[in-house]
Amino acid sequence: MKCAIMQPHYMPWSGYFNLIASVDKFVFYDDVQFEKQSWQNRNRILLNHQSFFITVPSHREHLEQPIHLIRIEDGSNWREKQIRLLQQTYAKHPFSSDMLEIAKIVLDKSNTLLADLDIKIIEAVCSKLGLSKTFVRSSSLNILGDRSDRLINICKALDCDEYLSPPGSRDYIEEDGKFRDNPIKLRFQNFEPQPYVQKNEQAFVSHLSFLDVVANLGWAKTLDYITPR
Repeated sequence: MKCAIMQPHYMPWSGYFNLIASVDKFVFYDDVQFEKQSWQNRNRILLNHQSFFITVPSHREHLEQPIHLIRIEDGSNWREKQIRLLQQTYAKHPFSSDMLEIAKIVLDKSNTLLADLDIKIIEAVCSKLGLSKTFVRSSSLNILGDRSDRLINICKALDCDEYLSPPGSRDYIEEDGKFRDNPIKLRFQNFEPQPYVQKNEQAFVSHLSFLDVVANLGWAKTLDYITPR
């Protein structure tokens, strides 16, 4: 049983969904500290031939507040403005309607917490891609431990014997060395995004939100893109 653990991201890039596609159980690591100017509340699209951040205005009450308690600030009509921006930017792309179907989830103002919005979007994308996985929020598990110890404890609680780590965690996991003498097998994700045709672009811009991938490729080819053989 394979497991991956990752903070909920806003409109994630294709590598996030490759991670989900590669495991049986996926844990939204939502009870760790929220970080400003992180992927937790923003991501990138392609606007006027350059990468451009779309952001969820978010409010934290104190420095160590966890992601699952972060509230969305709704005083600026950002939801409607962001959808208009996406409509205008991707209007002539071949699968803009597919992309907007998911993007419009942001218009639902009942999603007042950042993590709820992030996770609802991610799960909707997985449904479109046919990725049937077990999703768990770490905040529901009440599992303690620091760094690698906590990852191991979460895997054990979910009866997983293999942990697939995103490459960004490699340094601290190898520094901790906790997986060396542990029965849980450690692997690191190996996903390199390949160029795809981006409408009106001569040079490929990589590591954008899934929104760009879907608008250009559609759902079927997006699934092939995130799960290369």
